[in-house]
Amino acid sequence: MNKDLTVGKPSTVLWQFCLPLFGSIIFQQLYNIADSWVAGKFISQNALAAVGNSYEITLIFIAFAFGCNMGCSVVVSQLFGAKEYGKMKTAVYTSILTSGFVCLCLMLVGLLGCDGLLELINTPEEVFSDSKLYLDIYVWGLPFVFFYNIATGIFSALGDSRTPFAFLAVSSLSNIGMDILFVEAFDMGVAGVAWATFLCQGVSCVLAVAVVMLRLRKIHAEGKVQVFSGELLKRFIVIAVPSTLQQSFVSVGNIILQSVINGFGTDVMAGYSAAVKLNNLVITSFTTLGNGISNFAAQNIGAGKWDRVKAGFGAGLKLVWLLCVPILLLYFIWGRGLMGFFLEEPTELALNTGIVFLRILSPFYFVVSVKLVADGVLRGAGQMRQFMISTFSDLILRVALAYMLSATALGATGIWCAWPIGWAVGTGLSLVFYRKGKWAEHV
Repeated sequence: MNKDLTVGKPSTVLWQFCLPLFGSIIFQQLYNIADSWVAGKFISQNALAAVGNSYEITLIFIAFAFGCNMGCSVVVSQLFGAKEYGKMKTAVYTSILTSGFVCLCLMLVGLLGCDGLLELINTPEEVFSDSKLYLDIYVWGLPFVFFYNIATGIFSALGDSRTPFAFLAVSSLSNIGMDILFVEAFDMGVAGVAWATFLCQGVSCVLAVAVVMLRLRKIHAEGKVQVFSGELLKRFIVIAVPSTLQQSFVSVGNIILQSVINGFGTDVMAGYSAAVKLNNLVITSFTTLGNGISNFAAQNIGAGKWDRVKAGFGAGLKLVWLLCVPILLLYFIWGRGLMGFFLEEPTELALNTGIVFLRILSPFYFVVSVKLVADGVLRGAGQMRQFMISTFSDLILRVALAYMLSATALGATGIWCAWPIGWAVGTGLSLVFYRKGKWAEHV
C-alpha cells in the first residue's frame, strides 16, 4: 500500500515505515549468512573462506545496484511528495532503462575480469577455484539483483516498506533450505550455495517487479506518460552516481583490506569472513534505515515541509540507538557462540580472530549509526557532495590505518582497530554538513 510520508506525527510515520525496512535487510543479509553458514558447516573451512573472499568482490556489483536504487528512490520520492504523478512514472521507466544498461555492462566486466580481481586480492591457491566458481554464477544473476533493487526503491518511494519485506522473508527462508538441499542432497559444494542464491533471488525479483508495475498502473497521471526523459535522467544520475561511487569505493576499500587479511593465512580469513558477515548485518541494517530516512526526507522536501525533515532525523537517531544496545550485548558477550555458528571445528586462531573483531567494533555502532542517519537526510535532500566527502574520509583513513597498524606488533588486530577511527571522523563530518542544511532553520 502506498503511503504519504508528509502527513502524521513524524516519529510515528518514520518508525512505521522503517521497521519493515529493518526486517527486510535482516532477511536480505540471510542470503549471505546462509551461504557462509552452509559453506562452513556442510563443506569446509576453506569453502567458507572462498565464499567470504568472493563476497568482497560481489559488493562492487551490489554498489551499482544500490546506486540505481537510491537514484530512482529519491527522485520518485520527491515527485510523489510533490504529487507530480506523470513525471514520477517517467522517472521510474527512465531508471529501469538506465539500470538495465548498467547491469549489462557489469555482466561483461564480471564474466571477463573475475580472475584478475581474485588475483589482485591475493586469493590463496587452495580457495581460488571455489571463489571463481561462486563469482561466475553470481554474475549471471546480476539482472535479478539490479531489477529487484529498482523495484524496492520504487516501493520505498511510494511509502510502502511492507511489500518488499514479505518478498524477502519468503525468498530468504527458501534460500536456506535450497542451500542445504543443493549441498547435502546433491553434493554440489560451493556451486550449490551459489545456485541456491541465484534461484531464490530470481523468484523474488520477478514477483517484486510484477507487483510494482501493477501498483503504478493504479496511480492516475494526467496526459501521456513519457518512457524516457533526459531531464529526469540527470536528476537520477545526480543521486545514483555518487551513491554508486560511495558504495564502490567502500567495496574497493574492503577488497584492499581483504588483500591485507589474506596475507595472514586461511585461518584469519575464515575468522574474518564469519565475523564480517555479522558486522555487515548491522551496518547494512543501519544503512537501510538511513535509506528509509532518505525517502522520508525526500517526500517532505518535495512537499516543502522542512520542519518534518529535522523531526525525522531525531526519530531516526532514537531508532538506531535502540537497536545498538542489544547488538552490542550480543556481539560483545556471546561472540564466541556466534562464531561457532559459522565454523565447524574451527581452529583457535580463526575463532579468536572473529571474537576480537566483534569486540573492537561493536561499541562503536553508536557512533557510525549517527553518520548513517545524517547521510540519509543528506541523500534525500540531494546533497551528495557533502555525503561523499564524509564517506570517503572515513574509508581512506580506515584503509591507510589498516595498512600501517597491521605492520606493527598488533598484526591482524591492527586492521580491526582502524574501523572505529574512520567511523568517528566520518560521523563528525556528516553531522557538520547536516547542521548546515535548510531544515536547521526550522524549529
